[in-house]
Amino acid sequence: MKIEHCIAGVDEAGRGPLAGPVVVAAVILDPSRPIDGLADSKVLTAPRREALELLILRDALAWIVVAVDAGEIDRINILQATLVGMRRALETLSLKPTLALIDGNRLPRDLPCPARAIVGGDASEPAISAASILAKVYRDRLMCEFDTQHPGYGFAQHKGYSCPAHFAALRQLGPCAIHRRSFAPVRACFAPELFDMQLPAPG
Repeated sequence: MKIEHCIAGVDEAGRGPLAGPVVVAAVILDPSRPIDGLADSKVLTAPRREALELLILRDALAWIVVAVDAGEIDRINILQATLVGMRRALETLSLKPTLALIDGNRLPRDLPCPARAIVGGDASEPAISAASILAKVYRDRLMCEFDTQHPGYGFAQHKGYSCPAHFAALRQLGPCAIHRRSFAPVRACFAPELFDMQLPAPG
């Protein structure tokens, strides 16, 4: 189904972590049912994100969430995995958008519709904000599930991002199945002398 002025917002969560998937969401909002309080997921509290998620799932015309796992990230790199996830999300939406607004400065190839990249779009475009919320909430829940499957790493707390506790767990336990072995701190577990604790904090 294709309707006039059907605009999809697209955003991702989890490009920077050392473990877990990168998650992409695409959302087509209903102009007749605006959702108050949409914003970049990073500036919202977890309870607020979860409350908005319920509204988005209820009121959006269409939505989809796609996860690209660590194995695929290692094979094609994190940038390409993110772009692939964006394309898959747009391809699998139940409504075909007439335009996609994508957060960032890069557009995937071979998209099923025209698209525009918007730097900071998660703070300025409601549809992108909605996508950022769905992606973040989904990924956080997934990392909590991984915490029970791979105990000892603290995934429920840090969600796979770089932090001293995560580095300590990597040193003690080594990488698990969801770690991104192409990322330098994980790769360094196989050559401890290369391990650098002075990494920048996650963005």
